[in-house]
Amino acid sequence: MHAVLTPMAASSGGSSFLVSPNLGLMIWTLLAFGVTLIVLNKFAFPAIREALDKRVKMIDDSIEDAKKAREESDALLAEYRERLKDARVQADEIVARARKAAETHEHDSSEEARAKRAEMLEQTRRDIDAETRRAIEEIRSEVANLTVLATEKVTGRVLTDADQQRLVDEALGELDFSAISGERRD
Repeated sequence: MHAVLTPMAASSGGSSFLVSPNLGLMIWTLLAFGVTLIVLNKFAFPAIREALDKRVKMIDDSIEDAKKAREESDALLAEYRERLKDARVQADEIVARARKAAETHEHDSSEEARAKRAEMLEQTRRDIDAETRRAIEEIRSEVANLTVLATEKVTGRVLTDADQQRLVDEALGELDFSAISGERRD
């Protein structure tokens, strides 16, 4: 048979010492708690506090290192951007100089070609003038020879050198070589 305990029976009889307050037990519990607290305060809490302080210091150092790394990376980024800007400026200058050099070269080449063409034209004119003078001299010589021959045939006698010279001068004086040589006679 089981005995059923009612709340009244538990409080009156001694069924549970934990539920009913006992002064001796409370003192021993408080004393054990105090000793445990002292031992923990003497040995465990300093180690825990030291570990927490190390952890806080490590976190602070990590934060400081991260700040330094960020500052360094910002400085490097700024330097990189400045170098990139300088490189772009230099590239633009190189392109501008190359354009100017090309334009100068083109202009010089054009001027050189014009000068060469003018020189060639002048040389051609000189060659034409020389050939024209040579041809006129040949024509004069032929006219002189033909005049002497024609006169000898017409007169039937051989002319003296003085007569030949006079006849040639008269014949040549009557001919107009200016049309051949490009000159005008007035």
